[in-house]
Amino acid sequence: MSTQRLYYTDSYLTDFDARVVEVTDDGRRVYLDQTAFYPTSGGQPHDLGTLAGTRITDVIDEGERIAHVVESALASGGDAAVHGAVDWDRRFDQMQQHTGQHLLSAVLEELYRFHTVSVHFGRDYSSLDLDVESVSGERIVEAETRANAIVAENRAVTTSFEDASQAAGLRKESGRTGTLRIVSIAGLDRSACGGTHVRATGEIGAILIRKVERVRKSARLEFVCGLRAVRRARADFESLTRIAVTLSASLDDAPALVAAQSEQLRAAENERRRLERELAGHRARALYDAAPADARNLRVVRQSAATMDELRALAQATIALPRAVLVGTISEPPSLLLATAEDTGLDAGRLLRDEIGKVGGRGGGSSRVAQGSVPDTGRLTEAVASVLSAL
Repeated sequence: MSTQRLYYTDSYLTDFDARVVEVTDDGRRVYLDQTAFYPTSGGQPHDLGTLAGTRITDVIDEGERIAHVVESALASGGDAAVHGAVDWDRRFDQMQQHTGQHLLSAVLEELYRFHTVSVHFGRDYSSLDLDVESVSGERIVEAETRANAIVAENRAVTTSFEDASQAAGLRKESGRTGTLRIVSIAGLDRSACGGTHVRATGEIGAILIRKVERVRKSARLEFVCGLRAVRRARADFESLTRIAVTLSASLDDAPALVAAQSEQLRAAENERRRLERELAGHRARALYDAAPADARNLRVVRQSAATMDELRALAQATIALPRAVLVGTISEPPSLLLATAEDTGLDAGRLLRDEIGKVGGRGGGSSRVAQGSVPDTGRLTEAVASVLSAL
């Protein structure tokens, strides 16, 4: 027996009575003759609420039937009358997001011929993917402004049922046969959709596009509508206020001040790195001069450090010196770095990989600089000895 979907004709219906058709999974999976609970479908999450006083945890579309998963076993058996109550706050939020998505997709189609290829409605944000790789900031602002103007016009949002062969003017072809449920925004959009929607665009509330990012070959727009947009705007305002207070600046002056300080930090960071390279060069020369040349005229520098970044800087300076080799270590995690000047003829990557593997370590790199790790400090001592003997 198929389930009659009451939300198809009335998205505002939150209380209903129904008869139990079947109960499975020890009373936790319930099938009704009719339901107002929306199942997860079309990117829209399922409704929550209660059925016969028991909390709904999931609503599943099984084609002809809808399964209601309840938190605890339903006391009523087959053919019993039950009362359902939909969580209105969650339902209305989803209605705002879904209708807002229709409006935004229609506006992007109208203004730029950008086609929506997929949508997703999340707990905090919703998103739609377009068949373009990028969208300029100017177009985002224009589309958002146009969408909110249509919200303010409070255009009617209506639902109709039409034969697929006769349904004309759809923003996106359905590909289905038989009867289609069409959701229309007056003078703007007609889309085949089974989701829940508001009665007029004014109920969507504000539409706010949060960000745009490239996902594979599509541009993904993240947006919020209605009460979500209000909550997000409040959170943004409070965050900006805290930043402004920290900087002892007004909200209007804070962005410019942050940008100026960020530029100063970048300049200071670049200078710090330059000084580190210069210091590494002096350290490398001192260590190199102190290392005796062996029979092959190689100078092997051994050095421990606190971080691998420190060793890498020293390695780059060391391999710029003639016939130089650096064997460096750090204790936490136990790791080894090997660097060889080009004129040594030694392949650092191959040599380290071979020798460190003998003591249960792993690593590799280029022919000039390579690094690896071992299970413990005892193995690190063995790894250093193995590398030195292989030089």
